[in-house]
Amino acid sequence: MHRVLSLCLICIGTTAAAQDEAELAQQLANPIAAIVSVPFQLNFDENIGPSDQGSRTTFNFQPVVPFALENGANVVTRTIVPYIWQDDIVPGTSQSGFGDILFSAWYSKTTAQNLTWGVGPVLRIPTGSDVSTETWAAGVTGIALKTEGPWTYGALANHIWDLESNPTTPTSSSFVQPFVAYSTATAWTFSVTSESTYDWISSEWSIPVNVNIAKLAPVADIPINWQLGVGYWASSPDNGPEGMRVRLQPQIVLPRG
Repeated sequence: MHRVLSLCLICIGTTAAAQDEAELAQQLANPIAAIVSVPFQLNFDENIGPSDQGSRTTFNFQPVVPFALENGANVVTRTIVPYIWQDDIVPGTSQSGFGDILFSAWYSKTTAQNLTWGVGPVLRIPTGSDVSTETWAAGVTGIALKTEGPWTYGALANHIWDLESNPTTPTSSSFVQPFVAYSTATAWTFSVTSESTYDWISSEWSIPVNVNIAKLAPVADIPINWQLGVGYWASSPDNGPEGMRVRLQPQIVLPRG
């Protein structure tokens, strides 16, 4: 009898843990979830430059940190710090260094209907490296998403303008990231997204379409969301990337203080 009771308690504990992982996996499909997380994202693009012989590898360190407010809302911050290696984009040369840092903050609330919205500022900080625009820029950002059963869908957007009277890189660009994700009871997430940018100065679109698969698998009791993605450049500027792209991303979830 005691053995049966022990087995039942183990089963209940295992089921509860699996449910917690599944819920966390779905929450991570929300780009501004009120969860402290640190994604380490690696992207590889090729067929860049006038001869289509260039390639670019981008490593993004992009911590997400929320702050709870007394009214039930959150202020969620995300900082994207890219390190870039590129070869033969300018034929016969290579460059590397920290790209421009992008800081965003959203005042965010979730309604009783599981609709999450957020609005706030976005700031681009130049780093002065060989892969920097060397131009300050800022603007506004917003997001709206809804959770229905295992589905999470919505869109994130921003627009930035240069802040300098004589900018090195004149800037007026819009970013739109629609996404849809399906999360399973075993903490797998399948998603489709695009991270599209429209440059109002050159009148050109950059449209990658990405398909991702992720699995929440803890390591030493630390939740980590492991993601593999492949994509295709549906549209890009002259000398921009073409063809396929690859993404790898572990996302570490940290306790919220």
